Amino acid sequence: MISDPVANEETRRREFPICARKIYCAHAADAPLPRRVAEAMRESIERASTNERQFEIELGRIATTRAAVAQLLGATPAEISFTGPTSSGLGVIANGLEWRPDDEVVCYLEEYPANVYPWLALERRGVKIVLLDPARLGEITPELVGRALTNQTKLVALATANFCSGYRIDVAAIGALCAERGAFFCVDAIQTLGAFPVALDHVDFLAAGAQKWMLGPSGAGILFVRKSRRDLLNPAIIGGWNVQSPNFIAQREITYAVDGQKFEPGAYNHSAIAGLRAAVELLLETSLPQISTKILSLTRALREQLGPMGFEFLSPTSEANRSGILTFRHPKVATAKLLDLLSQNDVVVSLRFSRAGSSWLRVSPHFYNTLAEVERVVELLNRAVSAQAISLAARNGCV
Repeated sequence: MISDPVANEETRRREFPICARKIYCAHAADAPLPRRVAEAMRESIERASTNERQFEIELGRIATTRAAVAQLLGATPAEISFTGPTSSGLGVIANGLEWRPDDEVVCYLEEYPANVYPWLALERRGVKIVLLDPARLGEITPELVGRALTNQTKLVALATANFCSGYRIDVAAIGALCAERGAFFCVDAIQTLGAFPVALDHVDFLAAGAQKWMLGPSGAGILFVRKSRRDLLNPAIIGGWNVQSPNFIAQREITYAVDGQKFEPGAYNHSAIAGLRAAVELLLETSLPQISTKILSLTRALREQLGPMGFEFLSPTSEANRSGILTFRHPKVATAKLLDLLSQNDVVVSLRFSRAGSSWLRVSPHFYNTLAEVERVVELLNRAVSAQAISLAARNGCV
């Protein structure tokens, strides 16, 4: 158990091997695997290479993973399905609901494409797409959503946090508003799950990949379907596993599985699910509130130190809307130059672009990162800003 991996550097490097080589602050992109996650996946592959597949044992492991994910979310195991990447889970919702030509879907064009295209594709069925237009990137407020709702709104589809600005929405308030107006609420939780608790009270559907804040392997994604909504969804794919087939003998009538298995057509990715289980157990050992507090303290420290250096921020300042993402740029230093300097010094961050073409650095530390690592990032960025100031002064004849 590692309630505080940062308290001991040896423990931190053992549990998170990347720490010996890099300052890794790109968890909003793709997280490096913790040691126990990689070991769980290797052990699963070793079983598959040295023995026949023992399905009862494997199904027991899947059931344990399902229970762990449910605990992380605050759901029941029967509400959890393993669907692969986030887009697969969102596709189950978009393609599984019954749509009428007068239905409306409220969504946001500036979210990650995986949470945009499934809804835009519904236009071919006559569904009307209502696009939100906030004043600032990602700033989706309950008031903005409320103004977009009509009697024809069937579903509101939003990300729990914007992948570029990091703005974290008020899931509880927006969900309550949707419930009051009779609309389904679907969230793409990949940018918060594993870093922040999710208020599921009024969430009908949730999808998230494990490869970011959950610290799991790519391809191990989850889908949450509230029990009361399960019968409203037809599986996007029908196979031999999500339809009742006693002794694997097909029946004349299609009867779906009664729990999360309904959306799992067959052939589990056992090694990815093994990694997911190890990742979720790691997060549960530490506790989400503790993780959230640590992440927010790191991004706060980074912002406070970069502000006086002239950096501009895309991310929100409100505590309620901050996430693990801090996005910024400097008006006098090319973002690509900052990225190169960080990369050359073994600091991993992300480069992101606005629709207008401006470039930004996106820094996204996790709970195992340290304040000393944040200060190293600040030191490198300050070096670049200072060098640029000296260069400009020289060109202007001031030195």
